[in-house]
Amino acid sequence: MNGGRDHGGGLDAAVARWGGARADWLDLSTGINPVPYPVGDIPDGAWTALPDKGAMARLLRAARRFWEVPEAAGIVAANGASAVIAAVPGLWPTGRVDIPGPTYNEHAAAFRASGWEVAEGACDARVLVHPNNPDGRWWSAGDLGVPAVVIDESFADIAPERSLVGQAGPGRVVLKSFGKFWGLAGLRLGFAIGGAAEMARLCDRLGPWSVSGPALEIGARALEDRAWAEETRIRLAGDAARLDRLMTAQGRLVGGTDLFRLYEVADAADFQARLAERHIWSRIFPYSKTWVRLGLPGPEGWARLEAAL
Repeated sequence: MNGGRDHGGGLDAAVARWGGARADWLDLSTGINPVPYPVGDIPDGAWTALPDKGAMARLLRAARRFWEVPEAAGIVAANGASAVIAAVPGLWPTGRVDIPGPTYNEHAAAFRASGWEVAEGACDARVLVHPNNPDGRWWSAGDLGVPAVVIDESFADIAPERSLVGQAGPGRVVLKSFGKFWGLAGLRLGFAIGGAAEMARLCDRLGPWSVSGPALEIGARALEDRAWAEETRIRLAGDAARLDRLMTAQGRLVGGTDLFRLYEVADAADFQARLAERHIWSRIFPYSKTWVRLGLPGPEGWARLEAAL
């Protein structure tokens, strides 16, 4: 359970209100790549045996190469980035944490659950979502000047040259989400990169078998496939520009990434409802009456969205 915290998704509630079958809806409320990595055949052993150390080692080697992880840094794989987000605040003594917002709200919830005070100004820790969700803001190494920093790069694989993974080390933890860029959010795979001692403690907190056998296999394949990643970045950039053109008459672009776009419209709730009547789901925010976030349609969704707009 998420305690009622605001997220994308929630398609079941939209179906209950506006009708139709779930499969008939076009869900643009998340920032997940709509053209996922091709999974292919999975060996039977990945399903039937406990995940083995060899499979985990292969996954972590692929992750180190793909993200160019510093040699001295440790890396941990987990059951989704959310599992890492929940565990990371416990790596350090509690204090005050600065989480510039508006941003992804699970970080504040996780730090509060670990006894931290979420505050502004002089703090003991800081969380930077890089690029930020929902406005797409990028940060820099100059923004890291506190004893402990979490850098959430869930959407950063669209622009690897802007990654801050080179800053990973003691007191500097970089988070990676597999589900967004590779379009396999249901696989539940995420990573933390940081100081070797801190990552060892994090691994202990997550416990054994923190990644399923199928996720180990699929994650390793995908991270080893650099050609797919390069082609995907080109496609996502083109699709983001295409979405901006479609929205020109509807609202003003105010931010986002190549996986989601943030627009300012006259009335966000009304805009969402009008799309929902066409069984297209979007994301609005409790702190803004004008912001609408749209993910990218898949190949079969563009005509529907254009007709609805």
